[in-house]
Amino acid sequence: MMSVNLVQLHGYKYSVYHRIARLVLLLKGVRHETIEVDPFGEVPDEYLDINPFGRVPTLTHGTFALFETNAITRYIDRAFEGLPLQPKSAAAVARMDQVIAVIDAYGYWPMVRQVSSHGFFRDLFGETSDPDEVSAGLKKSHRVLAFLDGVVEEGTILDGKALTLADCHLAPMLDYFVRADVGKDALCKHAALQDWWKSIASLDVFISTDPIPDHITPTAAPGDN
Repeated sequence: MMSVNLVQLHGYKYSVYHRIARLVLLLKGVRHETIEVDPFGEVPDEYLDINPFGRVPTLTHGTFALFETNAITRYIDRAFEGLPLQPKSAAAVARMDQVIAVIDAYGYWPMVRQVSSHGFFRDLFGETSDPDEVSAGLKKSHRVLAFLDGVVEEGTILDGKALTLADCHLAPMLDYFVRADVGKDALCKHAALQDWWKSIASLDVFISTDPIPDHITPTAAPGDN
């Protein structure tokens, strides 16, 4: 018999948004199950019953179902005890929300769907990549990286110590971005952000959620949903 308190995360293992939600669950110490849903394939009807848009991830907590990553991560932080992932001051919360919004609006597509997908993932899966997509994405990424570098220097959030939802949101995207050589080179030009990245990338919880095992050797370097 299924527990009414069972927490399940439905998502695609290569999705940065799925990884964001997993990081929050793990940092909060929430016991949960993961259920694989490939949004690029035929989405099961039972999944569409809880998310009519067929995107990932979706969280179910007993009979309660919730989709949209930002709603999921905030729900987890509020509903479960453990490490608080939202700052206390109004300014810090506002900066956290701003960083997440900037990443979603201006960072995800160029950094993940263009630079990472065409500079890493497509080669990994034997698909055709487009160098023009990498170049276009890289050009748009510079402004995002510069903004994030400034946030790290400010020290309100992204300090590499007190983790917030902004850290969880940024880390999976930057991870994919730097797996492309041009992404790694671009990050090197932003010292503060690079230092933040090194501190986050070494965390056990982050390493444990890596969807690409070390033994896989790509012919080049990332993509996502």
